[in-house]
Amino acid sequence: MKAMAVAIAMVVGSAGFAAAQDLSAGENSFKKCLPCHAVGPGAKNKVGPELNGLDGRHSGEAPNYNYTDANKKSGITWNEAQFLEYIKDPKAKIPGTKMVFAGIKNETEAKNLWAYLAQFKADGSKK
Repeated sequence: MKAMAVAIAMVVGSAGFAAAQDLSAGENSFKKCLPCHAVGPGAKNKVGPELNGLDGRHSGEAPNYNYTDANKKSGITWNEAQFLEYIKDPKAKIPGTKMVFAGIKNETEAKNLWAYLAQFKADGSKK
């Protein structure tokens, strides 16, 4: 019984460590997005919208960003599943978007990127 408790503690402890690694990997992956997007305190729209508060936000609704009608009318509310589908091939998910990006096909990288982005609240602070 004691061995099982130790094993469970190790798994729980390593899961927290893995999550930290995932955020770090996601932050590194976000470097691909930096030419067009910003996130965090003081983030501003660039060629693409700032991504603070993305989790739960409707597509086409970042303040003061000029979206295409395709984004505004997509009906997407961003969550992990929507993001993972989108980031593989943005133009396939939202035909008519002006986002020019080849996509991230690696699911682990895409999940790490989502974890990184999802931690930011609308004001740029972390949850």
